[in-house]
Amino acid sequence: MTERNNVQQGMSEVELNDIIKRAKDFFRNEIVPNHIARTEECRNLSNFRLNPFLDKYKATFITGNDEPRSIAKALVYPRVIGTSINTIFGNKLQKFCSEVLEGFASTTAGIDIEFIDKLDGIRKYCQVKASTNTINADDVQTIKGHFTGVRNLARTNNLNIGLNDLIVGVFYGDYDELSGHYKRIEQEHPVIVGAKFWHRLTGHANFYQRITDAIGDVALEYDGTELVKSVIDDLERQIAQALNPNNEE
Repeated sequence: MTERNNVQQGMSEVELNDIIKRAKDFFRNEIVPNHIARTEECRNLSNFRLNPFLDKYKATFITGNDEPRSIAKALVYPRVIGTSINTIFGNKLQKFCSEVLEGFASTTAGIDIEFIDKLDGIRKYCQVKASTNTINADDVQTIKGHFTGVRNLARTNNLNIGLNDLIVGVFYGDYDELSGHYKRIEQEHPVIVGAKFWHRLTGHANFYQRITDAIGDVALEYDGTELVKSVIDDLERQIAQALNPNNEE
């Protein structure tokens, strides 16, 4: 039968602090260096796909003019604080699970982590996703296929794993932000989001706030102001040359 306990004790403070320490080390060692490298790539105009219909508009919209420096800012800022860092985190998610959540590592194919749900006492087999809009239509079938495979294997081994024991855990966000693709999964399997996911994993309702605050502490160790300014300086010169190829200034 599926493992059940009426009362589940939350993780100890030592265990919680260990997860937080691992999360902070992970961001220092994996996220920050990659973010810096992606920012450095913005020095070269050739790394952007310019849109002559929109680039000057975007520059004027955020700065009030379409000078080369304004265009550089309109190109760099979205890359540095938007798509770049989000992509890095998504790509590193499996490594986050193996290094930060190693105590919950699963040996079951198609499952990222396993844990005893601290709210209902039932073992959960969990696929982890970064945020509320990071899967596509193909991912839905892949996830459902993995879950079906787990249930088939369980039956072969005379284990009782219900549909509600196979879950998707979303690291951050709110339930109301779930995309339609997640809603399709939820027709068969629970999708647990943000604070509720971390609550079930650790047994502490405020752990989501604690771990996100801890990552914020890491951010205070890095000031990218000069790096971003330097990148924009270089890009500005290239844009000015591209707009005025015969101008030697």
